[in-house]
Amino acid sequence: MTTAAFAPGRVASEAGALLRIYEALSRAHPWQEWHWREDTPALVQCLSAILVQHTNWANVDRALARLEAAGALSLAAVSALPEEALAEVIRPAGTPLTKARRLKAFAALVEREAAGDLARLLALPAGELRAKLLATPGIGEETADAIALYSGGKPVFVIDAYTRRLFRRLGLGPEGERYGTWRRWFEERLRAAVPVSDLVAVYRRYHAYIVLHSKRVCRAKPRCDRCVLRDMCRTAGGC
Repeated sequence: MTTAAFAPGRVASEAGALLRIYEALSRAHPWQEWHWREDTPALVQCLSAILVQHTNWANVDRALARLEAAGALSLAAVSALPEEALAEVIRPAGTPLTKARRLKAFAALVEREAAGDLARLLALPAGELRAKLLATPGIGEETADAIALYSGGKPVFVIDAYTRRLFRRLGLGPEGERYGTWRRWFEERLRAAVPVSDLVAVYRRYHAYIVLHSKRVCRAKPRCDRCVLRDMCRTAGGC
């Protein structure tokens, strides 16, 4: 990907910085190491986006394996299983009863809005899809955008705590911590720099690279000596 025509002024400068960061992270962290790729089924992405809340991916993988072993890796099965039984199956993901209710709420959303057809739900326009997800118990902005981006192919940028921490250290980002402010900040700048046809792919990979880098290098106690962004970072060595 090469730098395209930018919007004028500060947005242009920040868009260029975002591209340089993206390219550096893409060299440091293979895309193949991310949890979701182009061949990951949309259903698995949606269920795991809910299961991963407040836990790690190893626990999610265990919960998904147990769902599959129980013959419950489908929205119909999630709906049919009693709440307590579903909670027992997904117990490795933590807070099992809460997450069982959230999975059931998601399955009910698909049934209500798309007659049980997940692909039909995900085909809704981005704004409509996001609104329906956010109206579902247990689905907040980060989870809704992860589903919209990775499963629905919508050009919405996912924001998480890793994103805020990394870009604050780099000296980039908007004022404040509001989710919507951060999402608009990224989207405005990347849309100024990336062809529309590439936005979904770039958004998916950029979010993945941020998470991988933040877990391995830019941790709570950062490993600045290993960081490919060290020369761009305002706080390198001084966090």
